[in-house]
Amino acid sequence: MSGGAPHDLLDAIGGAPPTTSDVVVEARDVHKWFGRLHVLKGVSMSVRRQEVVVVIGASGSGKTTFIRCLNHLERIQKGRISVNGHLIGYREVNGKLVEDKERNIAAQRQEIGMVFQRFNLFPHKTALANVILAPVQVRKMPVAEAVEMGRALLDRVGLAVKADAYPGQLSGGQQQRVAIARALAMKPALMLFDEPTSALDPEMIGEVLEVMKELAREGMTMIVVTHEMGFAREVADRVVMMDDGQIIEEGTPEHFFTSPTHERTKAFLSKIL
Repeated sequence: MSGGAPHDLLDAIGGAPPTTSDVVVEARDVHKWFGRLHVLKGVSMSVRRQEVVVVIGASGSGKTTFIRCLNHLERIQKGRISVNGHLIGYREVNGKLVEDKERNIAAQRQEIGMVFQRFNLFPHKTALANVILAPVQVRKMPVAEAVEMGRALLDRVGLAVKADAYPGQLSGGQQQRVAIARALAMKPALMLFDEPTSALDPEMIGEVLEVMKELAREGMTMIVVTHEMGFAREVADRVVMMDDGQIIEEGTPEHFFTSPTHERTKAFLSKIL
């Protein structure tokens, strides 16, 4: 990269990630069972390029399972999911879907960044080493280029001085910001966040949300599972309410926080607002 320090997060990875379609996520009639337990019951969702969708709902409603299905961390039993124009986890043979080869699934996942509740950093690697590991090993990026990008990303999440620190030397909020930088380093077309602040102390939540807000302002396509209603109100283009494995209501933040229509949505919001 040239031209001095990057001004924003997406500058640090060389600009906005490429997308092949205006619709980045297309999930249709997605069903998931764990044994006899029917966890997702026909979930359909489209997410357009640069859209921020916040998914809310009580524990056990299927939110986390759904976004884990989006990158085939959980395999679906019915329906189909496409990300950036590509089927995820499956390929079509004679009109039927068959599970794809693991090599192809791994390639598909490169377009999807995911940030978990727990930070999942490698404890024996520094912050910088965590960030550059996948670009070097998976995308075959030259080490010098990866280091330059990794330092730029850590700078943009406010952790330039922590590049050589190990996860055990970082606070929870700092570890989660490293995890976001690590996901961005793969230049994904889509970012998934699974309750990224739920494991943090209250004073650390704001620093992580601020990074996520900056990403949204810069045009990253995002699906965020969260109970942070202030974030949803400020950043979301659309809020989706899940209950018992189904989407029961969706609309703008203004709709959700002023005039939700479903009784289950009203009850849920009354408990957390």
